Amino acid sequence: MKLSDFDYELPQEAIASEPARPRDAARLLDMSGTGMADRRIGDLPEILTSGDLLVVNDTRVIPARLSGRRGEAGIGITLHKHEGGARWRVFAKPARKCRPDDVIMFGTSFAARVEGRGDGGEVLIEFIDPASGGALDAAAVQAGLAAHGSMPLPPYIRRPDGSTTADDEDYQTMFAASAGAVAAPTAGLHFTPRLMAALEDAGVGLAKVTLHVGAGTFLPVTAEDIADHRMHAEWGRIPAETAARINAARQQGGRIVAVGTTSLRILEACHAATGQVREFADETDIFITPGYRFGAVDMLLTNFHLPKSTLMMLVSAFAGMDPVRAAYAHALDRGYRFFSYGDACLLRNTTG
Repeated sequence: MKLSDFDYELPQEAIASEPARPRDAARLLDMSGTGMADRRIGDLPEILTSGDLLVVNDTRVIPARLSGRRGEAGIGITLHKHEGGARWRVFAKPARKCRPDDVIMFGTSFAARVEGRGDGGEVLIEFIDPASGGALDAAAVQAGLAAHGSMPLPPYIRRPDGSTTADDEDYQTMFAASAGAVAAPTAGLHFTPRLMAALEDAGVGLAKVTLHVGAGTFLPVTAEDIADHRMHAEWGRIPAETAARINAARQQGGRIVAVGTTSLRILEACHAATGQVREFADETDIFITPGYRFGAVDMLLTNFHLPKSTLMMLVSAFAGMDPVRAAYAHALDRGYRFFSYGDACLLRNTTG
């Protein structure tokens, strides 16, 4: 398939610059049935049924964007993937100025040593104490990021002066617990304690997975033949308790509702690898395109995604290319808000 198959025209004014307030007031394009209905996120307790199970991503976004200096040169860093200890793969601007053994200073006691270049344009760094040159421990890295890092908002949310204190809360879901993501699982941003209480009253269950979203989620697809695209790996986990709840819900006739493409990806990565949903902890670079048969997820709550992105390919695989095209045209015509802080749609698996 061609990259152009997943393109659409998007006016700048359709891109949300801040979330709905309250969060559960966001609009919802309901495609869980045979047509389309304009609803609100707050209507989910009426749309879902007793016995359904929501699966959310409990990853927590870290302050992953840093500005530093290598000598007189300014270097911008966005953390991408933790490699253990104080070592990270990062995207750097300008990357050409990051050479092995260079030291990038972020503060008087917080710096990084460049170790080399990785595949896909990443730079491999290790956070160090500039006084001793030794690697920092986990607590010192966390403290350094808290002191010198900022929320890694996606590039389409325009903040000329950087992220704001409001973004520190807005770009974090109510489920955030496991620190490690450098991008939010944005479908989860719509949930509030009030909504969760209503869902519980309606008999809808909740289970949690973890997928630490990497900065590669914002990289454009450049291969015109999508089969040539290579995904960046991300680490995820399905706890044994979550696997048991999913399998029990399925056996009792409930539907598995993935909240966001990140929750869906870790569930499908496990199912593709093992033929079932079970306890799982591993990296995944699963790339879902039309023709994929979903084995773990019945419904997907997700925001509206960038043109020509891997996530457009995923939702087109899940709900069908023609229904997704129609849904996006409808959303644009009705003034829905797009991307991370925008509105959502509820899709059903059409591949089973």
